[in-house]
Amino acid sequence: MQDMNQDIRVPLEQVAHTRSGDKGNTSNIAVFAYEPELYALLKQQLSAERFKAFHGPAITGEVLRYEADNLHALNFVAHGALGGGVSRSLSVDNYGKALSAAILGFELLVPAALAPLLRRRAPG
Repeated sequence: MQDMNQDIRVPLEQVAHTRSGDKGNTSNIAVFAYEPELYALLKQQLSAERFKAFHGPAITGEVLRYEADNLHALNFVAHGALGGGVSRSLSVDNYGKALSAAILGFELLVPAALAPLLRRRAPG
């Protein structure tokens, strides 16, 4: 039985989904919370610094974070993330789709009381 006063550690994929885009050597990754209550956790725990640190050397430039409160979303603009851009890079991920998928593994601390709002994968 889970103590409702405890925090649980969950991957971002249970709290939000992502979309990505690109322009030149810059990747744009939006993180959309599934529920407004979960968006508050995103704002607290997923900073631009943590986003960049999570991706390690894949992002060589500055990362900016923009808040879209009306959409319950964070938008990350990662400069120097695409190996020069689509037309210049030999990278397998020259559009930044892997960066978008990878951040779904970022771990968040979620109050156990919010566990019913999480989206869990079906087994199998």
